[in-house]
Amino acid sequence: MAGRTFVDTNVLLYMFDAGDPVRRARAREVMAALPEEEVVLSLQVLQEFYWNATRKMRPPLGKAEAAGIVRDLSRHEVLSPEPDLVLAAAAREGADGIPFWDALVVEAALAAGCTRLLTEDLQHGRSFDGLVVENPFRRK
Repeated sequence: MAGRTFVDTNVLLYMFDAGDPVRRARAREVMAALPEEEVVLSLQVLQEFYWNATRKMRPPLGKAEAAGIVRDLSRHEVLSPEPDLVLAAAAREGADGIPFWDALVVEAALAAGCTRLLTEDLQHGRSFDGLVVENPFRRK
């Protein structure tokens, strides 16, 4: 499927997760296949990446290494949420029954004109106003 692709935090974390070599390889394969100009991230995703990579990943990345990765990831388009995006996410949380942070990712992807969202946090195949969720780690 062609079009702009929003990449969620978990895909980025797996790219550097030495504790899960299968998902690490898959995340790297998925990212390598995406045209760079079609990849969209958000400030939220970069923040979550840094936090989780330096604290929750086992073994964790060093802070300087994680900051360098955030710098490298910033070559992609990065959406900074405005208050109206937060309000839209709050409405979606209630309307669609998804957690607020996932709703904020969905709203950021929609605001950026993405047609697909790569994540393992939402149901594969679910659609939000034309944005289709794809779980790249799902067993076929």
